[in-house]
Amino acid sequence: MRVKTGYTRRRRHKKVLRGTRGYYGDKSRRWRRAHEAWMRSGAFAYAHRKDKKGDFRRLWIARINAATRPFGLSYSRFMCGLSRAGVNLNRKILADLAVREPEAIAELARVAKEALG
Repeated sequence: MRVKTGYTRRRRHKKVLRGTRGYYGDKSRRWRRAHEAWMRSGAFAYAHRKDKKGDFRRLWIARINAATRPFGLSYSRFMCGLSRAGVNLNRKILADLAVREPEAIAELARVAKEALG
């Protein structure tokens, strides 16, 4: 039995061409170029969603490090001290405190120093 793909193919092509609206030149108009661009952009989008998590972690670490230096602690010593003191705050929260509540970071630095001995 012969299977014709008219409806299915048209639906798939329309989905891709809708997804590439606004792309430069042929990449928004011709199916083959549009499909290549769509697949490539999807791969980049997936990879960069993963990269974003590392980017934020690096930002948080930089902020925590900058906030703890005036108290004579490096980032790693600060985190070690908090860990030994049993303070369970993640980097995102600590970075937010570093920006919004410097006095809270000062208190945490004191706690970390005590725990380090």
